[in-house]
Amino acid sequence: MLRSTLVLMLLLVALPAFGQERSSRARVSANGTYSVRLVEQTGKCTLEVSKESGPVWTLKQCVGGVDDLYFVSNDGERVWILFPLAPKGTKKLPGKKYKKVPAWANTVVAEEYDRQGRVQERRLLSFVGLREVSEVRELGQHLKWLEGVLGVPGKGPRLTDAGRIEFETVGGKSHQLTF
Repeated sequence: MLRSTLVLMLLLVALPAFGQERSSRARVSANGTYSVRLVEQTGKCTLEVSKESGPVWTLKQCVGGVDDLYFVSNDGERVWILFPLAPKGTKKLPGKKYKKVPAWANTVVAEEYDRQGRVQERRLLSFVGLREVSEVRELGQHLKWLEGVLGVPGKGPRLTDAGRIEFETVGGKSHQLTF
């Protein structure tokens, strides 16, 4: 009896939390004019690009999660998303060069979006060389590949004054993404 009462109370407390809005950390463009964030609410997502005066454009699509990293361009027209805890890919790459490379190395780790949708995507092997694949950390069905996030030592991804995204991968190599 006590157990069923406790379960009922927990359900009553938890139900309002299911409908609550969750959002990613808002990130500001290099010039400070625009901000970007992802808002999740009951299975629906919206990518929002805003100015101080209010929303500029939205994309009603689940383009990532609230824990991913979002970066907006200085003109507010494009957004890069980095997936620090990327879901493992399952499609093996063709060719002799990739014979010893695991299928998960082909996973998408970054995507660029504009008002209409996805512009481009980058896969793990775009940033991590074949020799550094062994340094990527596997967590069940996900990969940790970025330095400075999720407990991986190093300097985290950042937006420079020039409007470029700079980051280091677990192999120690520096990379840049431009809008």
